Amino acid sequence: MAILDAQLAYSDAQALTATAASTNLVDHGIDGDFGVGVPMVCVLSLDVAADGTTGDETYTVDLEADDNSSFSSAVTVGSATITRGDAAGTKYFINVPPSASTERYSRLNFTLAGTTPTATVTARLVPLSFVQASDQYYASGFTVS
Repeated sequence: MAILDAQLAYSDAQALTATAASTNLVDHGIDGDFGVGVPMVCVLSLDVAADGTTGDETYTVDLEADDNSSFSSAVTVGSATITRGDAAGTKYFINVPPSASTERYSRLNFTLAGTTPTATVTARLVPLSFVQASDQYYASGFTVS
């Protein structure tokens, strides 16, 4: 079981219909260094499928960092591409490189294009070990004695 920190949530069932930033940003504190220490990863999951009706929809997600909360000089430290038509429950991962940034703040920036791009996403910054643990599957129907 993983314990999730609300302060590390970028989006919680955020409905996307156009290019936008995540509803939340993460404040890493004055010293920043969110890429130092325990390996971290941004886990993004689709709550509602990514629309692919017209076939020209595109979805790009950038993990950005900046020294100010207005992100006036943001740098991209990682990216993911959501595939149009992907079903609800599909997960994407953006690894935070160890040398990611010494910036204080991070957020996601969603770039949507095409005729009818829509998706609903939830995204959090978590230790990489949480991902490894949550992606293990076990056979059902067994008895422990």
